[in-house]
Amino acid sequence: ALPRRIYGLVTQCRLGHAFMGEYYQRHVPSEDVDCPCGCALQTRDHILRDCPRYNSHRHLISDPRRGTVDTHALLSTREGITALSKFIAASGAFTKAGEPSPPGSAS
Repeated sequence: ALPRRIYGLVTQCRLGHAFMGEYYQRHVPSEDVDCPCGCALQTRDHILRDCPRYNSHRHLISDPRRGTVDTHALLSTREGITALSKFIAASGAFTKAGEPSPPGSAS
């Protein structure tokens, strides 16, 4: 079973209601919408496919044969959701800080 915190982040990612500029643009206009990497609008696809902040973790969600991220499969299949949960846990993507939790912190 997934830790409750990771389960919640996976659900938020799948629904598009996560800590990211794309969500803030629609629902929290007082928050910055740009990505810390410099991208003008931080979207779910940007985080999953392109953001250099997560390059070292992207292998967890990439198709090993093609080296690409299939967002639809990632968000809608059992295998994809399992990979997404590992990516989020390792990278801290879709959290407010956008970084992994410190070792020993509660999940």
